[in-house]
Amino acid sequence: MRRTERYPVEGANSLWHIYKTVPFWKVAKNFLVIQTARYTPFLPLKNWLYRKFLGMTVGKETSFALMVMPDLMFPERIQVGANTVIGYNTTILAHEYLIEEYRLGDVLIGDRVMIGANSTILPGIKIGDGAIVSAATLVHKDVPAGAFVGGNPMKIIYTAEEMADRQAKS
Repeated sequence: MRRTERYPVEGANSLWHIYKTVPFWKVAKNFLVIQTARYTPFLPLKNWLYRKFLGMTVGKETSFALMVMPDLMFPERIQVGANTVIGYNTTILAHEYLIEEYRLGDVLIGDRVMIGANSTILPGIKIGDGAIVSAATLVHKDVPAGAFVGGNPMKIIYTAEEMADRQAKS
């Protein structure tokens, strides 16, 4: 199970209670910063915006491709290690609003991780150092260090040991 905190709501669905869970002005500021970063091709500027205005932890020489969408409500709950690549149009969520509850969870992405384009990372996920996430993957559970994963639902394609064996043979 993912590591999330659960908050039940009464009455209307949890998204209807959005501004009880996160201030409107925080969402407005985050929206402007994220939209600016999504379209800028300047990686150092993008990382600076994420660190300075969103409170994200972003490692040295990490690259967010165009159109990456970090969590709009709780971006400060996202940590990305050094020398990692987050592929085009990837979504990184630290929240999920459901009918009777909302959930929050930290997203921890290690060093030297490669995340393929159009992937979605759900709240409460840890992706280990050196992992590879194939394009269009729904990351709904933790990814072990060095593993190669892909699909919807995500499956381990190769473990770190199997990847090392493949590389040794080539």
